[in-house]
Amino acid sequence: MFQALLVVHILIAIALVTLVMLNQGKGADMGAAFGSGASSTVFGSRGAATFMTKLIASLGTGFFLTSLGLAVIASQGQGEGESVVDEVPQGGQQQGPAAPEGQQPQAPPDAPEPPGGGEAPASPGAPAPPPEPEGQQGEG
Repeated sequence: MFQALLVVHILIAIALVTLVMLNQGKGADMGAAFGSGASSTVFGSRGAATFMTKLIASLGTGFFLTSLGLAVIASQGQGEGESVVDEVPQGGQQQGPAAPEGQQPQAPPDAPEPPGGGEAPASPGAPAPPPEPEGQQGEG
């Protein structure tokens, strides 16, 4: 049911876009108001609806109804597939490949070397030494 309604929905959407692009809008008749003929007014009524206008209106109604139907089916859990959010681990942390036992993970070969010669600080909360001011070394 879900797949059939989805196929109908996509076909209606394609037809609706195609017909709207092919339809001649009110703006095409603007030249008639400026001297090339008085067949219609600029902002007035347009007269009876054409076949194309009625077809676009009915396709728009069908698009609305199929959208509503797809939403109802999906909310009842009858839609196909699961949510991507359901696959996220509950701990909130992403799991990556683990390093072999007894080894620390190594940086890729093209990674830049960390500052300070690759030595890690004694503790994560240790303050960094103050930077030396530039341009004041050896000036006199």
